[in-house]
Amino acid sequence: MPNLKEVRNRIVSVGSTMQITSAMKMVSAAKLKRAQDAVVQMRPYANKLKEILENVSSSVDASENKFTRNAAVKSVLIIPISSNRGLAGAFNSSIIKKTWTIINELKDVSITVMPVGKKAYDAFHRTQYNIHGNDLPDHGNDLFNKLTFENVTPFVDIIMNVYTSKQFDKVIIVYNQFKNAAVQIPTEEQLLPIEASKIETTKSRTDYDFEPGTEYIINELIPRSIRTQFYKALLDSFASEHGARMTAMHKATDNAAAMQKELKITYNKARQASITKEILEIVAGAEALNG
Repeated sequence: MPNLKEVRNRIVSVGSTMQITSAMKMVSAAKLKRAQDAVVQMRPYANKLKEILENVSSSVDASENKFTRNAAVKSVLIIPISSNRGLAGAFNSSIIKKTWTIINELKDVSITVMPVGKKAYDAFHRTQYNIHGNDLPDHGNDLFNKLTFENVTPFVDIIMNVYTSKQFDKVIIVYNQFKNAAVQIPTEEQLLPIEASKIETTKSRTDYDFEPGTEYIINELIPRSIRTQFYKALLDSFASEHGARMTAMHKATDNAAAMQKELKITYNKARQASITKEILEIVAGAEALNG
């Protein structure tokens, strides 16, 4: 028979946990609304800008465009985007798993992983693929503290600089694409280089007259598109994080409520058994005195 005090303490403990998970669910729900609005508003602009610049770049000589490269891929930079906190279901583990899948698929190339977010950093900072002694930052945990385009720009500029200096031949970002609060899609996206094959097969290909000129396209518009693409990935990941955490905390709250209900039933049964035992002992003692 379970101890009444232990069961009572467990009921109180589960109740406290349920209050915490319920509060976390409400906080994530409030943050999710703002994050969802931001990514929904950013997507059309980012996608259209990328489409236009891919189309425009098809008319630019590859030798002049430092963001297009046709050489064999010998070194790859992978940027997995996770969160700084846990308690978000499979949000972080899916990104880590997706990154390892990409690493295992890449053969005979040098791989470097630059994690964004504490959870991805914890998963890769002790591996052979983590950044060692180059010009890239160890991680971008601070990006989510104040997620704005202005704060993200210097970080993306570093990535573009190491690419244009030919430290890496390809840059891949891995993030959770936001679909809804319950569904996040682990996505692999090539940030650099701008692929010539995609440019040439674009259905909406158009011939452009450049004004003010090709140099402006390469030095201004293409970097802006890359920064926007990376910023959109961060917004997607940020919204996905709060959606995943809201869903996880909702399930945790329901599970805690079910557990608390079972514990109360167990407590009542144990209490009833204890009362019945005491009554039987009293009756037995009274009969012994009368007998």
